Amino acid sequence: MLQIDLWKRAVIWALVALGLLLALPNAFYSRVETHNDAVKAIEAGSQTPQLVEDAGLWPDFLPSGLVNLGLDLRGGAHLLAEVQVADVYQSRIESMWPEIRDLLREERDRVGPIRLQPTQAAELRVRLMERPDEVEYAAGLVRGLARPVTSLTGAGASDIEVSTEGDEIVVRLSEAEQRATDDRTVRQALEIIRRRIDEVGTREPTIQRQGADRILIQVPGVGSAAELKEIIGTTAQLTFQPVVSRTQNADDNPGAGNEILPSMDQEGTFYILERAPVVTGDELVDAQPDFDQNGRPAVSFRFDPTGARKFGDYTAENIGSPFAIVLDGEVISAPVIQSHIPGGSGIITGNFTVEESTSLAVLLRAGALPAGLEFLEERTIGPELGADSIEAGQIACIVAFVMVLVFMVMAYGTFGIFANIALIINVGLIFGLLSLIGATLTLPGIAGIVLTIGMAVDANVLVFERIREEMKSAKGPARAIELGYEKALSAITDANITTFITALILYAMGSGPVRGFAITLGLGIITSVFTAIFVTRLIVIIWFERKRPKSVLQGRSIRLVPEITNWDFFKRWRLSLGLSAVLIVIAGGSFLLQGLNYGIDFRGGTTIRTEAPQPVDIGLYRDAIQPLQLGDVSITEVFDPTFAEDQNVAMIRVQAQEGEEAVSADVIAQVETALQAVSPDLKFTSVESVGPKVSGELITTAMIAVALAIGAVLIYIWLRFEWQFALGAVIALVHDVVLTIGIFSELQIQFDLAIIAALLTIVGYSLNDTVVVFDRVRENLRKYKKKPLAEVLNISINETLSRTLMTSVTTLLALIALFILGGDVIRGFVFAMIWGVIVGTYSSVFVASTMLLWLGVKRDWSKPDANQGNQFANVDA
Repeated sequence: MLQIDLWKRAVIWALVALGLLLALPNAFYSRVETHNDAVKAIEAGSQTPQLVEDAGLWPDFLPSGLVNLGLDLRGGAHLLAEVQVADVYQSRIESMWPEIRDLLREERDRVGPIRLQPTQAAELRVRLMERPDEVEYAAGLVRGLARPVTSLTGAGASDIEVSTEGDEIVVRLSEAEQRATDDRTVRQALEIIRRRIDEVGTREPTIQRQGADRILIQVPGVGSAAELKEIIGTTAQLTFQPVVSRTQNADDNPGAGNEILPSMDQEGTFYILERAPVVTGDELVDAQPDFDQNGRPAVSFRFDPTGARKFGDYTAENIGSPFAIVLDGEVISAPVIQSHIPGGSGIITGNFTVEESTSLAVLLRAGALPAGLEFLEERTIGPELGADSIEAGQIACIVAFVMVLVFMVMAYGTFGIFANIALIINVGLIFGLLSLIGATLTLPGIAGIVLTIGMAVDANVLVFERIREEMKSAKGPARAIELGYEKALSAITDANITTFITALILYAMGSGPVRGFAITLGLGIITSVFTAIFVTRLIVIIWFERKRPKSVLQGRSIRLVPEITNWDFFKRWRLSLGLSAVLIVIAGGSFLLQGLNYGIDFRGGTTIRTEAPQPVDIGLYRDAIQPLQLGDVSITEVFDPTFAEDQNVAMIRVQAQEGEEAVSADVIAQVETALQAVSPDLKFTSVESVGPKVSGELITTAMIAVALAIGAVLIYIWLRFEWQFALGAVIALVHDVVLTIGIFSELQIQFDLAIIAALLTIVGYSLNDTVVVFDRVRENLRKYKKKPLAEVLNISINETLSRTLMTSVTTLLALIALFILGGDVIRGFVFAMIWGVIVGTYSSVFVASTMLLWLGVKRDWSKPDANQGNQFANVDA
């Protein structure tokens, strides 16, 4: 019966209403964003009339969650930092020296005098000067200082390993303690970076751990990556250390257990200090900008009880002796202790400006970074480029949307209108889900939505084409609609699961904008299936109950293939496979001869994007940069027909200099200064830097991602069909991927990380097409048990040809709109998907099916139907 229970209808409309309600705030983005900022400020304790007014811009009873805009849409800075965890081992082991020294001095009568030996490794070496025969006894005493490792993975292990070498005791951190230290160091660095950025008051920063020892930092609204590095890149290591002596020679030998540090205020003056500090900045609980007794800027501080006790005891025992206040390896001041300082509070003086004292107080209050940071990847996106991207994305989405809507109405009439209503709901549900999970929308994410617009109609096309077929069997419209949905469900499920698998792999292996694309693509698949199977079906049933038509989907305004086709697709299989073979040879030859035009994601270096009011003169740009002697510098003009009248865009790519991990900020500044000398009004809309370590890892990750996607799909199709189907589909996939890489090599279009996302999307789309054909082949193998395989394959391709072309055309309409109107930033990405749709459609008809014909299919009908008993099984099987 063509009906849906009332409670099911209520649930469907309730889910639709909830999704659209969650998406609603995005239609009033600026107003809701201002409201959210005001509410946040009020909750933090601020209360001004303006904040109260801003908080009233959006009703409290409505959802206020927004889709976060990525840096490529809002502008801002992106950093990928690697925490130098090994640096902590040295300071951690050195901090044990006072305790070991005091312990062995108490046993001086037996072990004799001791001396700390110099070493370059992260270890302590203590030599017994007069009684080497007692070294094992002394080592046993030191072992008593070991503590259990405070981590789950290190349960039962000790934090230090103590051994002996001749007359020396060697103390090192255990492997379990090193792992625990690594984890603590990264977590502490993550929290301190978050605190420092929060102190600045930026909106919606993304600060998250990536891998074992890396931290991803994305902050909208920050002017440049250099500015962001200034906020977070200073370690602000504050220590109070005993002064041994003062010298004018930086090359003096400080002695074991000591270090020599420069004075911040007095150039040419150095202090020899005991390496082990009395108190560290870790024991600070507060730091505020202040003024000293002479009215000069200073910073007041206060220790926690432990630090206050240690600071008080030291000052009481060392009156008349100097001690040094050290910040990041420089002595700020070295006052003489005049009296006991109880209470654990004091003041840091120096030649500070008011701004410097305020900045220092912020850094100290946030805490010291436990280790240095190496910045492996830097990206700066100007707000102008972000605004252009948003505008281009909006225009592309609207145009793609309208083109698909018009096409569907022309192809399916009233049913096309139903599909369009579901498509509008579908886009709303995507934004609702993105808002619900707090996802970040990037420019590739917009491409994912546009792709979803094109592919979302596929499920409806599958259903409508099946309904049209069933109407030819004279079963009546009600039965035709019911069977159309039942028979199409298997193909819809298989096709979308294979695409969803690639989205999952893309999310797991990708990062940044690529991951944003994977999220929108994955959510788009979920919402597309929901709207096609439930929403469109419900609308059709409601319409049918009221109209009771005698026929449905008879005739169409637009037809891509004749009503009935009986083409022999294998008559000239040598021609089709020969064409594929020639293209593969050309692709391989191009790849071997000239390779790919790798972007900085894979090659490393820095890319600077410029916009100028006057036309780009590459010769002048090159002449301006040449005196800097930066080696391989490529300059290309980017033609963007969308903004041809007011944009003159150039891309300058600079390789990292010899011996450097990345292009330094100084080199970038020199390039910008040189270019502005040629064109004073030049704008630098984005700067992206990737170090060789990251670029090498990205190549490996990309290859693994593509291999995983193909492997996962191979297994899924093998389980759902037979191994011959799986192998045929994978051969078609490899065909599509090779041809896509080949055209990028031949045309020397920039090949970056986003293209890998496009390749995986091609994998998903190509499978979508192939699985639909294979699903019909499986059905027809049961339906026509006596027909030869070639004839069954021909029948299946002919029966699904209309759907194949309809889906390809709607997807291409959306992608072409994005290619023309979406801006140059993602043009290569969209080009890859357009090419992928074309070759994917071709391979699903000619390559995958021909492979299946060659491999053959075992038709053992003595076995029961695997779908028997399944409510979605094909009724004609």
